[in-house]
Amino acid sequence: MNNVHRLRRSVGRLGLYLAALTVFVFAVFPVYWVLATALRPTGEIFTRRPTLFPREITLEHFERVLSGVLIPGTSFWSFLGNSLVVTVGSVAFAAMLALLAAIAVARFRFKLRSTFIIMLLVIQMVPVEALIISLFINFFHLGNALDLELVGNLSGVFVIYVAVSLPITILMIRNFVSAVPRELEEAAAIDGAGGWTIFWRILMPLVAPGLAAASIFAFITAWNEFLVAFTFLQNNTGAYTLPISLQYYFGAVSIEWGSIMAASTLLTVPVMIFFLFVQRRMVSGLTMGAVKG
Repeated sequence: MNNVHRLRRSVGRLGLYLAALTVFVFAVFPVYWVLATALRPTGEIFTRRPTLFPREITLEHFERVLSGVLIPGTSFWSFLGNSLVVTVGSVAFAAMLALLAAIAVARFRFKLRSTFIIMLLVIQMVPVEALIISLFINFFHLGNALDLELVGNLSGVFVIYVAVSLPITILMIRNFVSAVPRELEEAAAIDGAGGWTIFWRILMPLVAPGLAAASIFAFITAWNEFLVAFTFLQNNTGAYTLPISLQYYFGAVSIEWGSIMAASTLLTVPVMIFFLFVQRRMVSGLTMGAVKG
């Protein structure tokens, strides 16, 4: 009887592992195919019988992307710099605002608090594509009224990226703040710690994992965004971001699939680096909070 029970458990585990492997392959294969296509010669990309692995590996597509100038005076490194500036800046600013707002929502009781939380959920459900026309008109008139250039440069894109990432970031961090026992803060206050010390030495290490997770979401959202940047930057090609640069590989006569795949591969590298960096901070923040608590 025990042998039959063990056999059933083994078969169940095997089925679970196979299902997990299938999901993994289904999710990873498109990423592999992008990289494999970027490493294939041009003639092999357009073959009628593509192979799973490249017959010949070449870096010509990466060299073209890194050294080529798609727009006069604007190279890949200019696109990369613009993307890094607007993405990192918006993530840092949104994380700071979201942390303060999450603490206020989680720790204090005020009128319309529940309404505020519901509004965050409602705003998160509205796609930014549905608001792009009204946002453009409002930013255009607001910039003229305040004598600011909110359209045609990265400042307007920065504001929108911060606004888009704030609702979900506040909701994510709020759950971590609510999970921190008030007794820790009260004990620190009894020991003579001030509000600033309690924030940095007690609350911040425990909330760091949630802040890191929210930052990952905000970073990916801003880094891959195309429509807002393309609409607001207009003809200012010097401020274009990396996702916008991909459209220049689609010609009127032909499409440079090798360069597109190479540029897409390079586009994912900063996201992976940021994720690895923040993931380490998530673990260290969790352990620091546990030790200091």
